[in-house]
Amino acid sequence: MSEIKENIVEETIEAANEQVAQAVNTMTGMFEGVDTAVPEAVRELAEKTVTQSREAYENAKGAMEEAVEVLEKSIDQTGQGVAAINRKAIGIAQTNLNTSFDLAKKLAGAKNVAEIMELQSSFVRNQFETFAAQAEEFRTLSTQITTDAINPVTEHVTKSFDKIVTR
Repeated sequence: MSEIKENIVEETIEAANEQVAQAVNTMTGMFEGVDTAVPEAVRELAEKTVTQSREAYENAKGAMEEAVEVLEKSIDQTGQGVAAINRKAIGIAQTNLNTSFDLAKKLAGAKNVAEIMELQSSFVRNQFETFAAQAEEFRTLSTQITTDAINPVTEHVTKSFDKIVTR
């Protein structure tokens, strides 16, 4: 029984091979006498298109890499700025806490109500001045941080526009 199966398989393979050979002969006959060479102008155009596409890709890739670098710089600057603001806030909180403890110490040593009132009034006046100065420090620091974070992006955009204008 297996001999019969082997014969059937061999006959099927042989028939398939014959059909493939006939198809190849038919296709070859169809293109006989036809010039299948690609014209030189078409080849040149294809090569030029490939070259231009490669250049465009390289330019786009370079621009994307530059943009990523710029964003990394900006994000790095922002992170440093946030750390600076946190340090400033901690410093201000420590200063204000120390000032409050100093007031408490002075109040504890006061000899009468008039002295307590004078200490308290002086503390409030000084704190308003201190808060105004601290707010100005925060404003100045925030402005500097914003400028530092946006500078890489601004410089990149300016350079990009300059490249476009000079082309």
